[in-house]
Amino acid sequence: MVKFMGDLKQENTLLLREAEKIVQALGAMFAPSCEVVLHDLTQPEKAIVAIANNLSNRSIGDAASEMGLERIASPEFPDVVQNYANAFPDGRPVKSTSIGLRNSQGQFVAAICLNLDVSIFNSVNAILQQLTAVVQTEARQPEEGVRSLADIAAVINQFAASQATQPRALSSEQRFQVIQQLKMQGYLQLRGAATMAAEALGISRVSVYNLLKRDAG
Repeated sequence: MVKFMGDLKQENTLLLREAEKIVQALGAMFAPSCEVVLHDLTQPEKAIVAIANNLSNRSIGDAASEMGLERIASPEFPDVVQNYANAFPDGRPVKSTSIGLRNSQGQFVAAICLNLDVSIFNSVNAILQQLTAVVQTEARQPEEGVRSLADIAAVINQFAASQATQPRALSSEQRFQVIQQLKMQGYLQLRGAATMAAEALGISRVSVYNLLKRDAG
């Protein structure tokens, strides 16, 4: 019995070691838009043992997720839960897949979780437009009476595409430039515009006001 338990522990350790290789490989392949996390379900209080492309700001040693705890509690839990809606702590929408790994005794030992940042694709259309444009023209001023809050995110996405990046990855100087552009085009006169711009840029509304003050100075 002692030998059996020792063999099983060794098997679990080997399974986790091999799973970490998969996590790192998947992370490298789908960087930077997909977070890949390895959970050690044998120690749920400090389950996270590897993270590739850390988009959720979690740390090694963090506890198991709710799904991980359900896996531990129920041997009948599905081995794979695929393409379910999820969200990062900051509210960004996520498409997730969770893969449970069992040992030779049928016990869940680990879980590999993939979390795809869906928000990163919001500007894909703007990027394609930027790539296929053949004539560079100055941004048109919106016609009087047709400005709307819904257009603010589109303006920011288009600006980010012109910088070959994503709205939430803009530098401080680039944020200043796009806020200035929104102001010049009259969008920031709309009620709720600062909140909309802040959400699109992934910053606080106070930061938007600070950028406006910098412009005023």
